[in-house]
Amino acid sequence: MTEKYAVNRSTFDQVILPVYAPAQFIPVKGRGSRVWDSEGKEYIDFSGGIAVTALGHCHPALVAALQQQSETLWHTSNVFTTEPALRLASKLIDATFADRVLFVNSGSEANEAAFKLARHYAITRHSPYKTKIIAFYNAFHGRTLFTVSVGGQAKYSDGFGPKPADIVHVPYNDLAAVKAVMDDSTCAVVMEPIQGEGGITPVDAEFLQGVRALCDQHQALLVFDEVQSGMGRTGKLFAYMHYGVTPDILTTAKALGGGFPISAMLTTEEIASVMQVGTHGTTYGGNPLACAVAEAALEVINTPQVLDGITQRHALYVAKLQQLAEKYGVFSDIRGMGLLIGAELSAAYQNKARDFLAAAAAHGVMILNAGPNVIRFAPSLVIEPQDIEEGMARFERAVQDVVNAA
Repeated sequence: MTEKYAVNRSTFDQVILPVYAPAQFIPVKGRGSRVWDSEGKEYIDFSGGIAVTALGHCHPALVAALQQQSETLWHTSNVFTTEPALRLASKLIDATFADRVLFVNSGSEANEAAFKLARHYAITRHSPYKTKIIAFYNAFHGRTLFTVSVGGQAKYSDGFGPKPADIVHVPYNDLAAVKAVMDDSTCAVVMEPIQGEGGITPVDAEFLQGVRALCDQHQALLVFDEVQSGMGRTGKLFAYMHYGVTPDILTTAKALGGGFPISAMLTTEEIASVMQVGTHGTTYGGNPLACAVAEAALEVINTPQVLDGITQRHALYVAKLQQLAEKYGVFSDIRGMGLLIGAELSAAYQNKARDFLAAAAAHGVMILNAGPNVIRFAPSLVIEPQDIEEGMARFERAVQDVVNAA
């Protein structure tokens, strides 16, 4: 029976809905920042599963937590609560501004809950007409119809019929543009502290402070989507901690479970108080397996040893990328925070990000793009410096191939 179901890359085109364009190789094993494919070839992972495997592949603490919980309790539904969920929620609250937590399963679900909460709070506490959401061009907040509509990229939201109403998009880091559309009908401003899919663009501190002031002035909520930037990715547990600006609602996912699906929405007691039993829910959210793994990930990530090391690793990546920019003329800008780094392609290499990804894979290194013109690096937060050195040496050979083919 096993032979009947032998698979390879061509199997994908026969059995999977054609919404992805995966690499030609199939990873089958990972340890730390190294991955091996079905042919036995080794890769250095600079992609981190799109900022998910924050502690690398098969981290011992996460493996132990999963094994222990898998022999204890897998699932109960939200009819009951469990000890792992209560412990994880308590630790997230202790580490952040929040008083209340909702666990769900993905970044999209966390953002869906956040946007529903923002509107429900405004309608309940203020006015049934206080429903406007201000968001930003080039944002990405998920794939549900609500979240993809709040994200400011038509290529993801068009073609699915009528979109949720009362969502306004303005340019990122443009305070005047926010002021122009902000009024007392606004229930929330939604932003990524670092736009991920939009090109790894960090928020300007002055802009963020101005948006916070506008939200306070108009009794609107500030919602931070930290699905990608959270859980240590920027060198602090959450990116908002760099700015001295506190959101009203925050979402986190990706690295929260270190690769096990789980996400969370965090908020204050006052905002959470508008919700009642049955107002929102989830079948799998907060299941014991996910919460046990996430608790282990949080305990490892939220330590000086890990967070301080991110700054050092960031400097090493940036230095290597700047060297490549100077030597080959392929990058016009290196930006980002911590271990969420974007290298924008120069004019001569516009729309060639996927060429770099393919060349990198051929040389045994896994990278990402953030749109057609930005190469994205989101490796493990504890990647060994020697893996960075070796991976960047491989990436340089990939750059040479792209340059020579141009």
